[in-house]
Amino acid sequence: MMEKYYFIMTYGCQMNIHESEKIAGILENLGYKATDCVENADVIAFNTCCIRETAEQKIMGHIGSLEKLKKNKPHVKIVLCGCMTQQEGKGEEIKSKYPYVDYILGTHNIDQLHDLLEKQSKSKILVEQTDGYITENMPVTRTSMPNAWVNIIYGCNNFCTYCIVPYVRGRERSRSMQSIKAEVESLVAEGYKEITLLGQNVNSYGNDLKDGSSFAKLLNELAQIPGDFRLRFMTSHPKDFTDDVIEAIASNDKICKHIHLPVQAGSTNMLKAMNRKYTRESYLELVDKIKTKIPSVGITTDIMVGFNGETDEDFEETLSLVEKCKFSSAFCFVYSKRKGTVGYNMTNIVPQEVKKERIKRLIALQNKITRQGNSKYLGNVFEILVEDVNSKFENTYCGRTDCGRLVNFKSDKNILNQFVKVKVTKGTSATLWGEIQE
Repeated sequence: MMEKYYFIMTYGCQMNIHESEKIAGILENLGYKATDCVENADVIAFNTCCIRETAEQKIMGHIGSLEKLKKNKPHVKIVLCGCMTQQEGKGEEIKSKYPYVDYILGTHNIDQLHDLLEKQSKSKILVEQTDGYITENMPVTRTSMPNAWVNIIYGCNNFCTYCIVPYVRGRERSRSMQSIKAEVESLVAEGYKEITLLGQNVNSYGNDLKDGSSFAKLLNELAQIPGDFRLRFMTSHPKDFTDDVIEAIASNDKICKHIHLPVQAGSTNMLKAMNRKYTRESYLELVDKIKTKIPSVGITTDIMVGFNGETDEDFEETLSLVEKCKFSSAFCFVYSKRKGTVGYNMTNIVPQEVKKERIKRLIALQNKITRQGNSKYLGNVFEILVEDVNSKFENTYCGRTDCGRLVNFKSDKNILNQFVKVKVTKGTSATLWGEIQE
């Protein structure tokens, strides 16, 4: 019997990375093996993203490049799933433009891929316009040892005016605390050292369950699981970051002291236009509260430049908020309008050249703050989980501190997947460098 191979291309966020692990689990259950070469694959799967227009254009280009391959190897199955395909009418548009695509699934039903391939079904568009549901016990082929992703909540109820996610991911659905705990216990038993809890908005966890579950209770429960591991989570919404969550992080050694807290803008006017449901002042108060309760915390953020109606004054307020918060790092990006969102039809558009000038200033400021912040790490010893090899340098490994900063260090022996003590000796805006302490 000839061996069958699969190739998965993943775009977008950590949620998509984990869902690609589920796609890999389905394919391996059907007897397929992974390949890094798309030309060798019998199944080619694209797990798509639509958060920005550039991501969508890139995906379409890659799909287009497969036409010749499909013509030469008609048995190859081409599969599309994820956020891009979940957009209303997108499945039909893709099928019309790329008729050689076999299966188009959305965000809610990747589990159906098993039956489609097993039965060798004819080409189908199976995108369900629903608020979503949860499929437990799907097979998973994990690819990120010593780290493991664990979904705790799906969907989003926030409807920020720039964001397509609520429309393609559906309403918030929390998994039961029991099923999450069982998964984490299993992963720890398998030797995973870092568990990252995932959700579009993790601190909304439990709001829909009506059984008293909450994100703080979940964190406290998971932190009691025996074993040598640590917990991270992403992403948090500032409006839902409650005092009991801060207390849970502060009081449990297994919960990393790193919080990703997207602010998006530093002006209350812009936050209102974005429907973020908090103000500049309340965000600053929250950051101050977190830093007071957890002095070693690393706070990172997302900041958008050039949303509709952003004035020079609004942007200056964003810069001053960045100065006040002293983020460890920030993901800074230019607003890209998405069809189907409220922002798409707004008319007060910021010119492209203004966006470019603002993003340069913002990145320069954050890089300066990150470099200045390195001084508090220099000379200190941190416990680091060795996550990867830095292939740019000989015998060099890397991992993150408890508070989320990346550190590079040398070792003559293989120390992957181990906790090691590292003394930080120097820093750049991107990473820290250190030496292993015996």
